[in-house]
Amino acid sequence: MTNNKDALSNKDAVSEVQMVAFRLENEEFAIDIHQVREVLKITQVTPLPQSAHFIEGIINLRGEVIPVVDLRKRFELPSGERNDQTRIIIVEIQDSNVGLIVDSVTEVMRLSSSLIQPPPSKVAGTRTDLIQGVGKISDRLLIILDLNRILTSEEKIALEEVTLGENMEV
Repeated sequence: MTNNKDALSNKDAVSEVQMVAFRLENEEFAIDIHQVREVLKITQVTPLPQSAHFIEGIINLRGEVIPVVDLRKRFELPSGERNDQTRIIIVEIQDSNVGLIVDSVTEVMRLSSSLIQPPPSKVAGTRTDLIQGVGKISDRLLIILDLNRILTSEEKIALEEVTLGENMEV
């Protein structure tokens, strides 16, 4: 006979997700670690003319041209001062690498799926379609982003065209 306590702990171990937590403004967000390629200190970003307002530009990472999105601008937050805590998180979104500028990366954590609730269905003035869920850790709320929805299909195509053109010139 199986001990119920063991069965529960095995279930929790299976339904745990590992996340990278970061800050924007005064909010804490998280993304699935499986989509994170690396975390860089802020570096020089080459601006792209006529790109969306939240596209900061491109960086050259070991010969690969990577578009960079300013998440503050994407979420329509006030622009903040960049400092030695500012990071670019390189993530994979549908087979393309994209850099996300964040205020700081706070930690890598494991979160039980039981602590993650679905996003609120409707909140006035909020893009809930970008939110995969909300994690509750003691007195903290962690907004878990759905990276596949950070960019629209049109924006992804435009970025791919830019980076393909830049990669050919490198």
